[in-house]
Amino acid sequence: KSLPEESCLSNNANGKMAASFDKVNTAMTLMPQEPFHRGQNLNNSMQTIDKDAFSVNQTEIEVHRINLQHLCRICGGSFKNDPYKRSHPVHGPVDDEMQALLRKKERRATSWPDLLNKVFKIDVREDMDTIHPTNFCHNCWSVIQRKFSSVPCEVYFPRKGTMEWHPHSTRCVVCGTSSRGIKRKKQIPSPQGGGKLRIIAERARKIMYARSQKQVNSKSIMKKITNCKKIHLSTKMLTVDYPVDFVKSISCQICEHILADPVETTCKHLFCRHCILKCLKVMGSYCPSCRYPCFPTDLVNPVRSFLSILNTLAVRCPVKDCHEEVTLGK
Repeated sequence: KSLPEESCLSNNANGKMAASFDKVNTAMTLMPQEPFHRGQNLNNSMQTIDKDAFSVNQTEIEVHRINLQHLCRICGGSFKNDPYKRSHPVHGPVDDEMQALLRKKERRATSWPDLLNKVFKIDVREDMDTIHPTNFCHNCWSVIQRKFSSVPCEVYFPRKGTMEWHPHSTRCVVCGTSSRGIKRKKQIPSPQGGGKLRIIAERARKIMYARSQKQVNSKSIMKKITNCKKIHLSTKMLTVDYPVDFVKSISCQICEHILADPVETTCKHLFCRHCILKCLKVMGSYCPSCRYPCFPTDLVNPVRSFLSILNTLAVRCPVKDCHEEVTLGK
């Protein structure tokens, strides 16, 4: 070919290549912009979703906290079930009626956490208002009153009966049952329940009859268990002829000796510490006198006025051929 034709072909090729390069550059400049805008939109939408979820979560926790205010910290019952809507603050001061009862028993307590820990074995000092209720019901207050009153307790609050509280979740029991309180699951009574109840009652009567027959021998068995003749003083050592009822009140109900290091059970019976601990270990966790549930941790010292009367009793010296009279405290 001639030289002018070659130059024209080369110019056309250069023009086409330049046009293709321009297209590539424009494509490269346009491509990253669209994903960038999409990413910004996604981030904005995610932030709005997170804010909405956070606000919903906060409102749920607030509703959960409000629902907790209607429940008892100890038993989980609802205050709405009480016609008088009575409640007592968990971290508040002890009321005047309970203070008067404690003074009568020569005890001191200024705040409820000490009493709740002593009666129900729960520590409320580290409670959080988003997890735990801040009040307890009047029924639990009555249980505390029976604990320190001189009347024998008729209602036994079980150790495992207190509620365990957990943070709010999707399957929250508190938010679903706050109106009626949290209760344990009950078994559905069967249609044959009446016949079973009669059989159970008949068996209970037979068991009680057998126990009454064995009760005569139970004291002798307990005396053999304690075996405290050599370490405890007999009531015959008293120098004064006291009334029979008074002698019973100052004697152990297991060994029938004069009380030595006396302790008082929840059901208000008095025993020597040595005797009751041995009986609880061998015969089971119940009171030897009335078979009321009793544990070593429930034993407390009697009131100081009773101990002072006990220590001032005049007894004969237990040493042989010694006729001196001394007080029991010495």
